[in-house]
Amino acid sequence: MARARNYSPTTREAARLLGTQIRLARIQRRFSQAELAQRVGVSAETMRKIERGDLGVALGSVFEAAAIAGVSLFDSDPDRRLGETRRIRELLALLPARVDEPSGPVRDDF
Repeated sequence: MARARNYSPTTREAARLLGTQIRLARIQRRFSQAELAQRVGVSAETMRKIERGDLGVALGSVFEAAAIAGVSLFDSDPDRRLGETRRIRELLALLPARVDEPSGPVRDDF
């Protein structure tokens, strides 16, 4: 049996917020829950879970529901999103490719 995952309160709150944003956008666009589920390619039960903020739903399904319902996850301007992606990639290029585990006890008594 799979072990239950523990999520922080912030993560649970963010998932619930996104779910309610998707629900609001769906209703404003006059989509039934079943219609949005069909457009996303998920079952009606999965759509209900998305709208409740269930963290067990695949991230791709949640993002697809948000996109189809019209919920902006990032900047709505594609050029700005592309610019932000480039900026982050440039920052990542300056950082080490990987982070190793500490070799000894962490000294934080400074």
